[in-house]
Amino acid sequence: MFELSMTGGTVLWVALIIAFLIAEAVTFQLVSIWFSLGSLGGLIANVSGLGFPAQICIFIAISAVSLIATRPLVKKFSKSKIQNTNVDRCIGTDAVVIEEINNLQSTGQVKTDGKIWTARSSDNSVIPEDAVVTVLKIEGVKLIVEIKK
Repeated sequence: MFELSMTGGTVLWVALIIAFLIAEAVTFQLVSIWFSLGSLGGLIANVSGLGFPAQICIFIAISAVSLIATRPLVKKFSKSKIQNTNVDRCIGTDAVVIEEINNLQSTGQVKTDGKIWTARSSDNSVIPEDAVVTVLKIEGVKLIVEIKK
């Protein structure tokens, strides 16, 4: 079985703590903080005089427990939040059809907020020029609209 001297083990655990902390700092995400805590546990076990197999077990146990304990917190902060843009303000507004909207022919343009957009009808109906429509959503660079009710 592989055994380390107390000094060799201390150097190993300190090096691992530093390596995991550097990896954590470089990535700007929580990816190795748990292993840093596990390494600290391994270092404490080494200084306490426990054998290397026990140190490894403590490293694994502390890393796993800290990962499981902080997982809900990590999920909460790492959820990608949808970032609204200026384009989103078009949704729910009225627009004027400046080119007949015909989904089958892939034609149609509307003007809203002083800008011209490609548009498609939400129900595949043909919407004539000069009709007033409501913007329902945006798909790519196209506004999905319906005739204003």
